[in-house]
Amino acid sequence: MKKKDFLKDPVKHIDIKSFDATSIIDAMRDMSFTSRDTSIAADIYTKMLNENECSVILTLAGSTSAGGCMQVYTDMVKSNMIDVIVASGASIVDMDFFEALGFKHYKGSPDADDKLLRKFYIDRIYDTYIDEEELQVCDHTIMGIAGRMEPGACSSREFIREMGRYLVKNSKKKDSLVQVCFEHNVPIFCPAFTDSSAGFGLVKHQWDNPRHHISIDSVKDFLELTKIKMAAPSTGLFMIGGGVPKNFAQDTVICAEILGKDVEMHKYAIQITVADTRDGSCSGSTLKEASSWGKVDTVYEQMVYAEATSVLPLIASYLYHKGDWKQRTRKEWSSMLDKVP
Repeated sequence: MKKKDFLKDPVKHIDIKSFDATSIIDAMRDMSFTSRDTSIAADIYTKMLNENECSVILTLAGSTSAGGCMQVYTDMVKSNMIDVIVASGASIVDMDFFEALGFKHYKGSPDADDKLLRKFYIDRIYDTYIDEEELQVCDHTIMGIAGRMEPGACSSREFIREMGRYLVKNSKKKDSLVQVCFEHNVPIFCPAFTDSSAGFGLVKHQWDNPRHHISIDSVKDFLELTKIKMAAPSTGLFMIGGGVPKNFAQDTVICAEILGKDVEMHKYAIQITVADTRDGSCSGSTLKEASSWGKVDTVYEQMVYAEATSVLPLIASYLYHKGDWKQRTRKEWSSMLDKVP
């Protein structure tokens, strides 16, 4: 076998505009188990969109972007359903930015011979393949963007904004999430930014420029996101997976309190996850548990225990075709952060 035999069947990203899931979500309300949980989550999201002063924060962990949901997030931003994104570095760099450079993810098998894949420089994400040589092009592109910036510390949001600016002229793919967020002033935060291809590119940048280089200030990330929480009259969380992005967004309530500001808990919260609570976490605590920390209110909260690629497109399609987003005012929080010292 040759390398091209593995990298021949690209993952196709689902288009929520191409089908109307309204009837499915409506039917699920009269079902049980995950189906009913999914419909409740869709109804809570609808409440978020109908409360014009509510800012919706998407937290994104895991590999749903590589698995076919990349266009879902882009369409939700373009359709004014998302005001802020807090994500893992891999979701933004290794997956979205990577494809914006013209590369693809490919359908594979979880039963593949991983030693053979390594021989061909193919990385595996369960049943999905990515070309490591192309991923290293992504690494070096990140290094190049860093080299064009003024040396010093910046938040991941500021760096990702420059990635978006780069894509405006250099993107090989329409509708990259990074570029669309740049164009709509939707901030993207990656609190663990270097845990991705960005890390390799930024390390090489610092190696080549030991005295004058860019570094990522995760504390500034936390402060900037907390500024949004303090400025927003109301907030809702839509959490895909858990981990650092989930906790980072939730913790803004406590951070504001430490800064002497009295803010409300996140009013709405939805989490789609396959994690459970037996290890004491659910990848960052259940939503009810988070309420004990003063992070999330429990009036409008819903856990959906499902693999996200199976239910996310249904919820997003329902929201898109229902159309409540058309009446919302765009928040454009990036503009505020660029002005505030």
